[in-house]
Amino acid sequence: MSSIVFTVFTPTYNRGHTLSRVYKSLKRQTFTDFEWLIIDDGSTDDTCLLVNQWIRERSMNIRYVYQERGHKKKAHNRAVHEARGAFLLVLDSDDELFPDALDIFHSAWLGIPESIRDRFFGVCGLCIDSKGQVVGDCFPRDVLYSNSLEMFYRYGVRGEKAGCGRVDILREYLFPEDIAGYVPENVVWHRIAERYQTVFVNQIVRIYHDDVVSITRPRHRLENIRASSDGHTYLARETLERELVYFLYRPVWFLKMAANYTRFHLHLRYIQPTKHYALRQRNARWLVSLMKPVGWLLYVIDNLRG
Repeated sequence: MSSIVFTVFTPTYNRGHTLSRVYKSLKRQTFTDFEWLIIDDGSTDDTCLLVNQWIRERSMNIRYVYQERGHKKKAHNRAVHEARGAFLLVLDSDDELFPDALDIFHSAWLGIPESIRDRFFGVCGLCIDSKGQVVGDCFPRDVLYSNSLEMFYRYGVRGEKAGCGRVDILREYLFPEDIAGYVPENVVWHRIAERYQTVFVNQIVRIYHDDVVSITRPRHRLENIRASSDGHTYLARETLERELVYFLYRPVWFLKMAANYTRFHLHLRYIQPTKHYALRQRNARWLVSLMKPVGWLLYVIDNLRG
């Protein structure tokens, strides 16, 4: 067992002007058994000087790790290995935690009967935007034992959420680093959901700001679409291969994934001509064949806009 309950992990790249939001919100936490782990993904601004100043203030346990410019997937994997807490909480470099957020997570976890606690991954709560509005949907009910697959497909819950997860499980489900560029987070969270449950609580834990371009958000120019095509092709393949059991809940989503499989595969050939994500499941292959004309059309549109 870890001696620290939470590792709050913040990936950052040239966000010295917003990182103080995170710092101030962590100073206000009512639950103090945590460390703040900052993975700096190659910043060239004053991030290092700023963090060293906070470390000297000794208001909390801060660890700063600098790495050469990579991507959030590498920063996340590094954080999972570096974490000294039992739970990892990802907090972007321009967001804030509510003062009782860690208390909410801790209480919800302890509320799980101890006899079944090993079947659970973590706790997930709600976000609000900078105007105070809940982002997306609330959960169907408070204190719901479920998983992210059911939440997405069966309940149709949308919008940004915030949660914490067990570090020991995360070390078994790392982001694939052999994929070039952007990797959608669902490729990890949905795999975890196949084996573990999560506690969903209708309590606000994070303020989500959308006033800066994050290091994880791809833009929509043609070159960036192609740069992220590897991750999007992988996501489409994994969704069609592993999640078609939920087809009746969200058929349009699966049709979109089938079209995207062709669309991004065509883009992928420009950066990795020999790479191919083969489909093993017959139903997945059939769906892709059905939507192939749409995938080609989207590919042509991307090129025209580019």
